[in-house]
Amino acid sequence: MSFYVNMEQTGDVAVLQCAGRMVRAQALSLLKDAVTSLSELRVTVLDLSKVEIIDAGGLGMLVSLHNWACVNGIQLKLVQPSKPVRQMLELTRLTSVLDISSVEDVVEIFCTADRALENVAGAVA
Repeated sequence: MSFYVNMEQTGDVAVLQCAGRMVRAQALSLLKDAVTSLSELRVTVLDLSKVEIIDAGGLGMLVSLHNWACVNGIQLKLVQPSKPVRQMLELTRLTSVLDISSVEDVVEIFCTADRALENVAGAVA
Protein backbone atom coordinates (compact mmCIF):
# COMPACT_ATOMS: atom_id res chain seq x y z
CA MET A 1 0.00 0.00 0.00
CA SER A 2 1.23 3.48 -0.80
CA PHE A 3 0.62 6.51 1.38
CA TYR A 4 -2.31 8.90 1.32
CA VAL A 5 -3.70 11.78 3.38
CA ASN A 6 -7.37 12.68 3.69
CA MET A 7 -8.21 16.04 5.31
CA GLU A 8 -11.27 17.32 7.14
CA GLN A 9 -11.47 20.85 8.53
CA THR A 10 -13.78 22.55 11.00
CA GLY A 11 -13.05 26.18 11.74
CA ASP A 12 -9.40 26.54 12.66
CA VAL A 13 -8.88 22.81 13.29
CA ALA A 14 -7.95 20.21 10.67
CA VAL A 15 -7.64 16.44 10.94
CA LEU A 16 -5.40 14.69 8.47
CA GLN A 17 -6.10 10.96 8.29
CA CYS A 18 -2.84 9.31 7.22
CA ALA A 19 -2.79 5.78 5.86
CA GLY A 20 -0.26 3.45 4.34
CA ARG A 21 3.51 3.43 4.56
CA MET A 22 5.38 6.54 5.76
CA VAL A 23 8.67 5.41 4.30
CA ARG A 24 9.47 7.08 1.00
CA ALA A 25 10.39 10.58 0.00
CA GLN A 26 7.21 10.94 -2.08
CA ALA A 27 5.01 9.98 0.89
CA LEU A 28 6.89 12.30 3.23
CA SER A 29 6.65 15.15 0.73
CA LEU A 30 2.89 14.58 0.49
CA LEU A 31 2.57 14.79 4.28
CA LYS A 32 4.77 17.89 4.51
CA ASP A 33 2.80 19.68 1.79
CA ALA A 34 -0.53 18.77 3.39
CA VAL A 35 0.48 20.05 6.84
CA THR A 36 2.35 23.18 5.78
CA SER A 37 -0.54 24.25 3.53
CA LEU A 38 -2.59 24.67 6.73
CA SER A 39 -0.55 27.54 8.16
CA GLU A 40 -3.64 29.60 9.09
CA LEU A 41 -5.06 27.01 11.49
CA ARG A 42 -4.86 26.80 15.28
CA VAL A 43 -4.62 23.01 15.51
CA THR A 44 -3.55 20.30 13.07
CA VAL A 45 -4.25 16.71 14.06
CA LEU A 46 -2.46 13.80 12.39
CA ASP A 47 -4.48 10.60 12.77
CA LEU A 48 -1.86 7.85 12.44
CA SER A 49 -4.15 4.91 13.19
CA LYS A 50 -3.91 3.55 9.64
CA VAL A 51 -0.18 4.02 9.12
CA GLU A 52 1.25 0.54 8.58
CA ILE A 53 4.93 1.35 8.97
CA ILE A 54 7.19 4.33 9.57
CA ASP A 55 10.93 4.58 9.02
CA ALA A 56 13.60 7.05 10.15
CA GLY A 57 12.60 9.46 7.39
CA GLY A 58 9.00 9.40 8.58
CA LEU A 59 10.07 10.00 12.17
CA GLY A 60 12.28 12.84 11.02
CA MET A 61 9.37 14.36 9.11
CA LEU A 62 7.17 14.25 12.22
CA VAL A 63 9.87 16.09 14.18
CA SER A 64 10.33 18.60 11.36
CA LEU A 65 6.58 19.24 11.20
CA HIS A 66 6.46 19.59 15.00
CA ASN A 67 9.20 22.24 14.82
CA TRP A 68 7.47 24.03 11.93
CA ALA A 69 4.19 24.07 13.86
CA CYS A 70 5.87 25.50 16.97
CA VAL A 71 7.50 28.28 14.97
CA ASN A 72 4.14 29.12 13.35
CA GLY A 73 2.10 29.02 16.56
CA ILE A 74 0.16 25.91 15.56
CA GLN A 75 -0.56 22.93 17.76
CA LEU A 76 0.40 19.70 16.00
CA LYS A 77 -1.15 16.65 17.63
CA LEU A 78 -0.59 13.00 16.79
CA VAL A 79 -3.61 10.81 17.48
CA GLN A 80 -4.02 7.06 17.68
CA PRO A 81 -0.66 5.97 16.32
CA SER A 82 -0.88 2.40 15.06
CA LYS A 83 1.01 -0.23 17.01
CA PRO A 84 4.13 -0.16 14.76
CA VAL A 85 4.19 3.66 14.80
CA ARG A 86 3.77 3.80 18.58
CA GLN A 87 6.57 1.26 19.01
CA MET A 88 8.92 3.39 16.88
CA LEU A 89 7.95 6.57 18.74
CA GLU A 90 8.60 4.86 22.08
CA LEU A 91 11.84 3.22 20.92
CA THR A 92 13.22 6.58 19.78
CA ARG A 93 11.74 8.37 22.82
CA LEU A 94 9.92 10.80 20.58
CA THR A 95 6.87 10.35 22.81
CA SER A 96 8.53 12.92 25.09
CA VAL A 97 8.93 15.42 22.23
CA LEU A 98 5.81 15.02 20.08
CA ASP A 99 2.29 15.76 21.33
CA ILE A 100 0.46 12.43 21.26
CA SER A 101 -3.18 13.02 22.15
CA SER A 102 -6.15 10.80 22.83
CA VAL A 103 -9.33 10.76 20.76
CA GLU A 104 -11.08 12.46 23.68
CA ASP A 105 -8.61 15.37 23.46
CA VAL A 106 -9.39 15.77 19.76
CA VAL A 107 -13.15 15.70 20.39
CA GLU A 108 -12.68 18.51 22.93
CA ILE A 109 -10.65 20.52 20.40
CA PHE A 110 -13.45 20.18 17.83
CA CYS A 111 -16.10 21.14 20.37
CA THR A 112 -14.10 24.25 21.23
CA ALA A 113 -13.79 25.11 17.52
CA ASP A 114 -17.54 24.62 16.98
CA ARG A 115 -18.38 26.88 19.96
CA ALA A 116 -16.03 29.55 18.62
CA LEU A 117 -17.73 29.40 15.21
CA GLU A 118 -21.16 29.71 16.86
CA ASN A 119 -19.98 32.75 18.85
CA VAL A 120 -18.65 34.43 15.70
CA ALA A 121 -21.86 33.67 13.79
CA GLY A 122 -23.93 35.07 16.68
CA ALA A 123 -21.82 38.23 16.85
CA VAL A 124 -22.16 38.82 13.09
CA ALA A 125 -25.93 38.23 13.01
